[in-house]
Amino acid sequence: MSAEATNPATPGPVMPSPKLSGPPPLSTSLERGDPHEQGASPVLRRKGLPRIDLRRLGRAALLGPAARDRLPDAIGHVAEAHRAHHPSAALEPLRRAYVLAESSHRGQMRKSGEPYITHPLAVTLILAELGAETTTLTASLLHDTVEDTDVTLDQVREEFGDEVCYLVDGVTKLEKVDYGAAAEPETFRKMLVATGNDVRVMSIKLADRLHNMRTLGVMRPEKQARIAKVTRDVLIPLAERLGVQALKTELEDLVFAILHPEEYQHTRELIVENTARDGDPLAEIAEDVRAVLREAGLQAEVLIRPRHFVSVHRVSRKRGPMRGADFGRLLVLVNEDADCYGVLGELHTCLTPVVSEFKDFIAVPKFNLYQSLHTAVARGDGEIAEVLIRTHQMHKVAEAGVIALGNPYAPPSEEQSSQEQAERAVDGERADPTRPGWLSRLLDWQEGAADPDTFWSTLREDLAQDREITVFRADGGSLGLPEGASCVDAAYAQYGDDAHACMGARVNGRLATLSTVLRDGDTVQLLMGQDPASEPSREWLEHAHTPAARIAIQRWLAAHPSPSDSEAPEAPAATPRPTAEGPTARPGAANAVVEQSGASVRLAGCCTPVPPDEVTGFSVRGGVVTVHRVECAAVESMKGVGRAEVGVSWGDTTECRVTLVAESFGRPHLLADLTEAIATEGVAIVSATVEPPSEQRVRHTYTLQLPDAAHLPGLMRAMRNVPGVYDVSRARHQAAAAQ
Repeated sequence: MSAEATNPATPGPVMPSPKLSGPPPLSTSLERGDPHEQGASPVLRRKGLPRIDLRRLGRAALLGPAARDRLPDAIGHVAEAHRAHHPSAALEPLRRAYVLAESSHRGQMRKSGEPYITHPLAVTLILAELGAETTTLTASLLHDTVEDTDVTLDQVREEFGDEVCYLVDGVTKLEKVDYGAAAEPETFRKMLVATGNDVRVMSIKLADRLHNMRTLGVMRPEKQARIAKVTRDVLIPLAERLGVQALKTELEDLVFAILHPEEYQHTRELIVENTARDGDPLAEIAEDVRAVLREAGLQAEVLIRPRHFVSVHRVSRKRGPMRGADFGRLLVLVNEDADCYGVLGELHTCLTPVVSEFKDFIAVPKFNLYQSLHTAVARGDGEIAEVLIRTHQMHKVAEAGVIALGNPYAPPSEEQSSQEQAERAVDGERADPTRPGWLSRLLDWQEGAADPDTFWSTLREDLAQDREITVFRADGGSLGLPEGASCVDAAYAQYGDDAHACMGARVNGRLATLSTVLRDGDTVQLLMGQDPASEPSREWLEHAHTPAARIAIQRWLAAHPSPSDSEAPEAPAATPRPTAEGPTARPGAANAVVEQSGASVRLAGCCTPVPPDEVTGFSVRGGVVTVHRVECAAVESMKGVGRAEVGVSWGDTTECRVTLVAESFGRPHLLADLTEAIATEGVAIVSATVEPPSEQRVRHTYTLQLPDAAHLPGLMRAMRNVPGVYDVSRARHQAAAAQ
């Protein structure tokens, strides 16, 4: 769990200037020569706080614990940072945790030559600066004891209680000797499952990784790159989802420096050049904003917030040559929510707003707790300043995310204001910050990914989807999905494995294929079949964006290999028709009798034979006989490659399944009218699909269960009588494809 170096993995620092340079680190950057030591964070750096030297902490640690009732010098900075956020916090648990950690790690050294205890001290100080509560800090001091010393979980539980024990266990790595190559993915799986019960587990892991990334420099370049890639693919997205921007941005910069050193150096040079320019347009616009707010009588703090390295790099690639105001943003902090909108109104009235840049994340918070108003104002010379407007509490949460919640599992204390208690009762995913929706979905799909390699690759893919949308169900509920999700994803998010029976969807009241990509705010009504034998279509995988949908579909397909797959190589070459979006139902074949002992029967989906059709059969792999109408194009194809026919006759049962194709002109409510006509005939719909309209014509495909094959002609007449329908025919997919 620990990195073993102290010198940074990146070039030396750019000297700060009064107007900007790059990303400020937390004041817990314990290592000298931090590559991002460039300014002061308005939230996390306390005025006058000296830079901390790990070697001094190491010497303090080596002197051993202080008197029993006295706080050891080595954790003085931790206590100071902790009391800054929690003035009445008890420090005795921290003292006892430090004493156990120091005595357990005594004699262990980092590769830099410093006592090992400096690592848990640094991790704990990072969390203390962010406002973590006492239980988290206690577990942070102990986070490597079970993994790297003789301390046991039972000992931790006995001395510090169940909560601390759970957190320490959650961040303890699995041994390679037991898990081999699967140790890393299974460790992350273990941490994520533990995080599902207590988000503080991941808070400790993120702080641990930040300190290790800061101290990565003495490792071999290939090991630096491997750790940086895992940080990029897994830890940074998790920090984003938990809202811990202060950790996320510094991790991004450290990864950027290791994996893209040339681009990092170029970005650094851009920042140096901007620092050397005469004048500071961002500071000038900040003064204009202050003047506007003073005149309006609005109390607000206006700060310049420098962009971190990765942000500067992204802006330069997006906008090309950068102007002075592009290197930072203005941050306006107020006391009340209503003041945010007051500030916005004054800025848009008295300055020139860039309306396209406005976003309201207060009315609609992001899924990671983030709240703020975003806008931009322009000067006459073309300089544009982005402006963030939020309350002081919003800013604390924006920087520290779930860490700012303190202990989210504790009941409200008497000291909590009514506003703080109300913030825990808001609707949506923010109502339960201990189990956000994205985490619940992740924990659900990981249960179906038993293979470590599948879990590891799917986890990275899932976390790469860094934007979320909310869609609304017809019953008024909502679904959180990644951006780019389709109706297939919505079906599996709502129904799980029962989504195998989904036939289609309505999006915002209009019929849509399951491949339809959803947008934020859409209303989705999923149309579900009633046949328990319904199954997913293999083509759904092309439109499944979420791991939950992909894993469920793949699991079903693996458990139910299609006998018709063996026929695919022998089909005649042809240009395929558009693939339907609905599920393929397993046809019932109890009324077909084949002249082959012990064979099971499958009615071919290409021609869907029903009594009294003239039929024939062919043996396929698995002891199955597929039954086709004699005029089906597949019959000639299989005869042409030497397949022997099997005699087939119809039994006494008259119930049958058939696929019909209705050709119609497009008009509103057509699907509803067709569905009503089918239901009036007493026929059950197994699946229904609609191809995208072409030249105002629409093609509907229905798989239907008839109580009696004799009803088929009457059913087809009833469907043809629906206004707009000009033809109804039996499905003959392969024949059509061959033409």
